[in-house]
Amino acid sequence: MLIEQATEADVDVISEMLGEIEAYYGGEPVPGDPAQIRTALFSDRPAATVLLARDGEQVVGLASYTFLWPAAGADTSLYLKELFVRETARRRGAAGALMRALQAAAGKAGCSRVEWTADRDNPAALAFYEALGAVPRDGKVFYRVES
Repeated sequence: MLIEQATEADVDVISEMLGEIEAYYGGEPVPGDPAQIRTALFSDRPAATVLLARDGEQVVGLASYTFLWPAAGADTSLYLKELFVRETARRRGAAGALMRALQAAAGKAGCSRVEWTADRDNPAALAFYEALGAVPRDGKVFYRVES
């Protein structure tokens, strides 16, 4: 399993995987707009970084992250927005390899922690994160305002 940062050459596979992520969460399996992906990931001011898990020539998973400041005091944290492994590749180590790569990226960037959210109705994800030693946190309420 090879984990590497996505490049602009990966836009099409990222687009496909965004459609798979939508379907996983109950939406329509519509691929992401390549122009939006290029702007979000490869413009002068990227909104996120994507790591890809490759098994040979196949991209089997992705992790999308950004940095948050402040985390604690003046520290920075790495925020995992999306971790996704294609159904055919699940339980083969891709998610664990992506999480290790995220921790390495956080360490390289001087982050004090890695943070993420998970859906309460996704027991497989919750079990995976707890097996990594992650502890669910209380005390925060998630909000969203559409723009």
